[in-house]
Amino acid sequence: MKLVSRSSSKEIRYSRNNPNSLSKPGSDSAGRYSRALLLPASPSWQDRRKVAMISTQRSLSGSSSQSPRSPSSPLEPFLFVSVTDPVKLGNGVQAYISYRVITKTNFPEYQAPEKIVIRRYSDFVWLRDRLAEKFKGIFIPPLPEKSTVEKFRFSAEFIEMRCQALNVFINRIASHPDLKQSEDLRTFLQEDEETMERARFQETGIFKKKPADLMQLFKDVQSKVSDVVLGKEKPVEETDPEYEKLKNYIFGLEDHLAEAQRQAFRLVKRHRELGDSLSDFGKAIKLLGACEGDSLGKAFSELGSKSEMLSIKLQKEAHNLLMNFEEPLKDYARAVQSIKATMVDRANAFRQQCELAETTKLKEINLDKLMLMRSEKAGDAEIEYNELKAESEEATRRFETIVKLMSEEIVRFQEQKTADMGLAFHEFAKGQAKLANDIANAWRSLLPKLDACS
Repeated sequence: MKLVSRSSSKEIRYSRNNPNSLSKPGSDSAGRYSRALLLPASPSWQDRRKVAMISTQRSLSGSSSQSPRSPSSPLEPFLFVSVTDPVKLGNGVQAYISYRVITKTNFPEYQAPEKIVIRRYSDFVWLRDRLAEKFKGIFIPPLPEKSTVEKFRFSAEFIEMRCQALNVFINRIASHPDLKQSEDLRTFLQEDEETMERARFQETGIFKKKPADLMQLFKDVQSKVSDVVLGKEKPVEETDPEYEKLKNYIFGLEDHLAEAQRQAFRLVKRHRELGDSLSDFGKAIKLLGACEGDSLGKAFSELGSKSEMLSIKLQKEAHNLLMNFEEPLKDYARAVQSIKATMVDRANAFRQQCELAETTKLKEINLDKLMLMRSEKAGDAEIEYNELKAESEEATRRFETIVKLMSEEIVRFQEQKTADMGLAFHEFAKGQAKLANDIANAWRSLLPKLDACS
């Protein structure tokens, strides 16, 4: 993991095993970034996950599986995105991390087949908020949490995890059949930093509403509060048994993922603590060996060296567990939150549909009365009824669209979860098996020398 501070002319590289180590920077050419995209030195969970993601999508669409980095045909549409090279900008409370976002595509809507832009975390937040606003019913990929603890914000490990999570986030969007067509995604992947900043600071939501809209909003809120106080408010919820099963499944999945992630955190902590203990033990036993005779001293010295060597392996495996096991579990716990947000959108759409349908019926009854009485108000009432009826029908269409999209999304979620979790647990088991074998071999190699001393 490399963190660069552009506030000075020196580039700071953080070694994964020793965050305090510094080395001189190498060439900063565009070719390096191309190689980083196409030929990663050591495939991480996000790289392996991308392969699994594309393979899953090909199987769902009936196409043959292929590498995510090399389309089988130059005519086949592709969109590859990579988030890399975190860079620290600014100082003090104004400091933040920016990322290099590399896009390769043959989509005709894009300006060029390859584009490199600089983005910060708030730009990713902007993209997600825009997608969540426009694509109701679709599970918008989650973002990693923003650290509020100053001492962790710029630690090498936190930045590596953040960069990996952002890479997973943007690739989930780029591989989604609907989200990848988004105009906001094209803005995010192509526009320069100034244009992106202007887009990010545009007024949105409640603050963009006209005064008349705000007054109506406040009246609606006041009416809702009065209904609740007077006991008129009745909960309006779906009674679909299948949807109830889905909700129960999602709530249960949330609890189980949270517990699995907590236990994964304990595993990472245990590996690190055992690594620290072996390191301290190795140093102590070496000092003890220096006080002993030749044969016993050499045996103790080798025991100390093996302990320090195993300490390094344990620390390395702890880092692998963090990045390739705990983080994927945490990522899916965040994904469940996105599903729950979509459920809230669905509940709101259903409630609005029911309320408008009920209001439309009342307006229809009132219109019939006015027409029987041949009232002069019947013309205005008819116009109001027709407008409300059209609004009610549109609300029904919105709700039905959300239901349809959610049905498709849950299938996609289950397919991808199966692939990702299978990959994460496979890597976990493989790493633990290798570590156990290395530990056993190390201690076994010492037995003949220790037997000779006993």
